Order: sequence, then structure tokens, then C-alpha cells
Amino acid sequence: MKELILGGARSGKSGLAERRARESGLRVIFVATGAPGDAEMAERIRRHQANRPADWELAEEPLALAAALRAHAAPDRCLLIDCLTLWLSNLLHADDTQRFARERQALLDTLPASPGHVILVSNEVGLGVVPMGELTRRFCDEAGRLHQDLAKLCDRVTLVAAGLPLVLKSN
Repeated sequence: MKELILGGARSGKSGLAERRARESGLRVIFVATGAPGDAEMAERIRRHQANRPADWELAEEPLALAAALRAHAAPDRCLLIDCLTLWLSNLLHADDTQRFARERQALLDTLPASPGHVILVSNEVGLGVVPMGELTRRFCDEAGRLHQDLAKLCDRVTLVAAGLPLVLKSN
């Protein structure tokens, strides 16, 4: 099962993903894409870690997400990847267009063959106005393209707003 969960900031998407991971009955590996770049982000990461079940394993991977999938996906596992927009931001800030293209394509190539349950969490950023800055516009464009490509590959796609899930696709 491949699942994409989208939503705005504080929409409840991570909470839904965590519930689905627990309900899977599989061994859970949380794949974190965030990196503590400042004190506020470090505190966010600490809070998220404290709220996760103690028996969940942690894999931190800010850039090479396809490699993390290859390393950790297994039939008896649920991988919860949170979040794709942080991963995308990490790649765009690395300012290496070729690496971005390679990593993005590697994720799209690796996901379909990944065994077990894979839950991908991402921020839906395409519901507002077009941003003024070049990097922010590119981020929104790339996030939208990534979400569309992943939605084609996933068995279930859910949009979360105000803590309420709306299933957009279910196979």
C-alpha cells in the first residue's frame, strides 16, 4: 500500500499518518526529512519525537529519500515519511539542479516497487496565491508537480483540512 497524505500547515495530516501507521499493525520506521537548522526547528523536531511511540524506529534522511526507501522498506514494515515538502525544500536549497532532478526521479522510480506500507506526508501549497519570489514560486511549482506524480503512483490519496480527511483516491 502506497499512500499520500496532503494538507496545509497544522491541518492534521501528520496525526492522520501516524494513526494509519499504528493501525497498519506493522513495524513502523519514521523517515524524517527535517533538519534542525535553528533552535525553533530543533524544538519542533524534539516535540515530534516525544509524541511518537517509543517502539517506532527513526531514520533521518534530508536528501536521499529513494535510498532510504530502498534501505528500510520491507513487507513487514510501515514507512512513514514526513515530510516531502521539507525534503523538497532541502533539495532546492542545496542549489544543485542535477541532484534535485536525480533525487526526484529516483523517488518516483523507487516508490512503486517498495514493499510494505509507505505513507508519504506533504504540505499542499497550491491553494493560495502565486508567490512573489522566484525560489518560492519554484518551490510551489515543484511541490505541485511532485504531488501529481506521486498521486498517480499511490493507492490512496487523502487531503486533510481542519483535522478532517477527504479521500481523493482509493484503490
